[in-house]
Amino acid sequence: MMRMFAVAAVLAFCSTAALADEKPSADEAAKIKAAVAEWGCEGGEYEKEAEGTGVFEAEDVKCKSGQYDFRLDKDFKVFVITKD
Repeated sequence: MMRMFAVAAVLAFCSTAALADEKPSADEAAKIKAAVAEWGCEGGEYEKEAEGTGVFEAEDVKCKSGQYDFRLDKDFKVFVITKD
């Protein structure tokens, strides 16, 4: 019983680690920054979803009206903005 629990815990950890977001390349980060700037915002932390969806994230972006999270498609077009 304990052995099955240990195996399940290892599998859960491995599957979670495999889906962790990645850092975007320098070129991708520059495109994310430019897309965020088009909305009059700046800064934040940039990530690329590791699931192969082509989705990028800009989190904790500072705008005049507050702090937001942005989601961008593979063409760096913003498709979701949420207030942080």
